[in-house]
Amino acid sequence: MLRIGLFLLTNFLVIMLAGVVLSLLGFDGIMAQNGVDLNLQALLVWCAVIGFAGSLFSLFISKWMAKRSMGVQVIEQPKTEREQWLIDTVTSLAHDAKIGMPEVGIFPSPQSNAFATGWNKNNALVAVSEGLMQRMDRNEVRAVLAHEIGHVANGDMITLTLIQGVVNTFVMFFSRVIGHFVDRVILKNERGHGIGYFVSVMVAQIVLTILASMVVMWFSRRREYRADEAGAQLAGSAAMISALEKLKVEYDMPSDMGETFTAFGLKNGRTGSFQEKFGGLFMSHPPLDERIEALRNFNG
Repeated sequence: MLRIGLFLLTNFLVIMLAGVVLSLLGFDGIMAQNGVDLNLQALLVWCAVIGFAGSLFSLFISKWMAKRSMGVQVIEQPKTEREQWLIDTVTSLAHDAKIGMPEVGIFPSPQSNAFATGWNKNNALVAVSEGLMQRMDRNEVRAVLAHEIGHVANGDMITLTLIQGVVNTFVMFFSRVIGHFVDRVILKNERGHGIGYFVSVMVAQIVLTILASMVVMWFSRRREYRADEAGAQLAGSAAMISALEKLKVEYDMPSDMGETFTAFGLKNGRTGSFQEKFGGLFMSHPPLDERIEALRNFNG
């Protein structure tokens, strides 16, 4: 969730800022043909350029964003036996997964959590929380690291970037079509684009972004199963299942962390709540029970 959340937040802010700035500079004028009709071809090209630029920019700064926002302390030279073990474990897993050695870090969080990010599978970042290091034994930590290495080896950030670029393109495209319709058909504005257009575009872009995020989250959930399988192959199915079961115990434990708990991207929900009924569509990770069951089936 940390990896996905930071990427999506950065991408959303870039797209919103780009849309506002370019509208103010008059770039939306490429849509207008004879002051009435939409130049759909030019609009689609423009949206694709901006849409993919936003997702690529988010990808390229993902490591920097993760380090700054999460307070990750990258292990340059191991100072303790624990840090040395982390470096040695990631080195071994990266070798087995046939990727370059990632940067390894620890971030201050009481929750059990970990993430991997980076634009290049041979130049990634893998980080674990203090809470995870304290609560799990080393076989389980190794399985968590293997899961994150699996994301890197499978190229999940690159694939997410391409999908997000397509999503951005169509969100920007249809929001401007809707804005044009409201401005010209509903408000009967026949000269340029009025305030109705700009307000409609912004509202439509926010609504469509929320709806489009369901597509991105569906993809993310599918990739989690693959990362779990990679973790099982690299660290053993028993260790991977044990790590997920320990996360489930922490997840179910009543505490102040209940509503904001995130471990492998999980968020707490209440029986009968809106989140339980519909929130799953916006979750980046499948429920733990389903992941454990999938691993058991994968294990044969």
